[in-house]
Amino acid sequence: MWIKCFKFFLFRKSLFLFSVLMTVVLDAQITFKIVELPRNTNQNPKLFLASNLNNWNPNDSQFEFKKDSEGSLILTIPTPSQKVEYKITQGNWETAEDSPNRTLEVSNSSKTVELKIQNWTQPKEKKHTAASNVKILSENFKIPQLNTTRKIWIYLPPDYEKSNKKYPVIYMHDGQNLFDEFTSFSGEWSVDETLNEIFSETGESAIVIGIDNGGETRLAEYSPWNNEKYKTKGEGNLYLEFLTKNLKPYIDKTYRTQKQASKTLVMGSSMGGLISLYASVKYPTVFGKAGIFSPAFWFVSKDLKAYLNKNKSNLKNSKFYFVAGKNEDETMAPEIETVNESLLKKSVPEKNIVVKIDEDGTHSENYWKRELKQALIWLLK
Repeated sequence: MWIKCFKFFLFRKSLFLFSVLMTVVLDAQITFKIVELPRNTNQNPKLFLASNLNNWNPNDSQFEFKKDSEGSLILTIPTPSQKVEYKITQGNWETAEDSPNRTLEVSNSSKTVELKIQNWTQPKEKKHTAASNVKILSENFKIPQLNTTRKIWIYLPPDYEKSNKKYPVIYMHDGQNLFDEFTSFSGEWSVDETLNEIFSETGESAIVIGIDNGGETRLAEYSPWNNEKYKTKGEGNLYLEFLTKNLKPYIDKTYRTQKQASKTLVMGSSMGGLISLYASVKYPTVFGKAGIFSPAFWFVSKDLKAYLNKNKSNLKNSKFYFVAGKNEDETMAPEIETVNESLLKKSVPEKNIVVKIDEDGTHSENYWKRELKQALIWLLK
């Protein structure tokens, strides 16, 4: 009898230890502690961790360092399930730490990471770089669905004023970063210079409509679904309702456009890549082609997969161009491949999909700028 009791005791003890270990794993945390700052740092700096965990937001309040009881600047987050790439910023990219991205391999145990920041980047004098055929369509175009307004840019082809031609239209997100270095936060795409170059070589071009992002509301507006972890209420459907019911009708009425879906493109990067894919799947009779650069599919991965599986849209005439780099988040390429397989299952012809994964590709405007010309030439065919 005592043997049975002893075995039962050992079983209960093992079960208890297992539960304790599981609790430790589930509650594991990473604490980032800043132990050294450059001499030119403000006396009471506001510092943030920008990373692949928060879509590289340089001033995310959920990733702001706070002083502990000893006066040290610390940030504690739950241990993520993926490798972390990150940088420390002072709230913007112009004054982030002047060094390559940091990386952190995660484990199931809690840890403290001590950070020494050697230098901050020095703000460079920005210049206006937009070409003469780029204009501001409106500083405050109304978005009734979101009860707000937004700055809208327009690029007109070099021969627009000299011809009666109608043109394809490209709708692009993050308008601040498309044409003008002065308004960009980490470099511009040079969309205008790229299209002017394509025109000089081929005579082909397109109208581009750039919609500024909403800053603090960017994650919400570019996500079709909620994300509880980042306390984001998805407003992507409202944003797309604005594009399809308000902005596109206005553009088609005001400018000489080719209105059909095969001549209407949607393009963006990161969260803009996510909403571009979603727009082309939800509204294939509006957006017939999509340029999807380094998409943040991870932000709503489960919802996106479920949506693609159940969506009944006819996509046999749609075209998709994916770009990403191996120096981005390690889930980037696999997520794109999963979406690619879903599109093929939905009868999208293989010839209508390009997936370009570059060994040296990074999550940056410079990389997207480099890849833009090749993408536009294919999408405008």
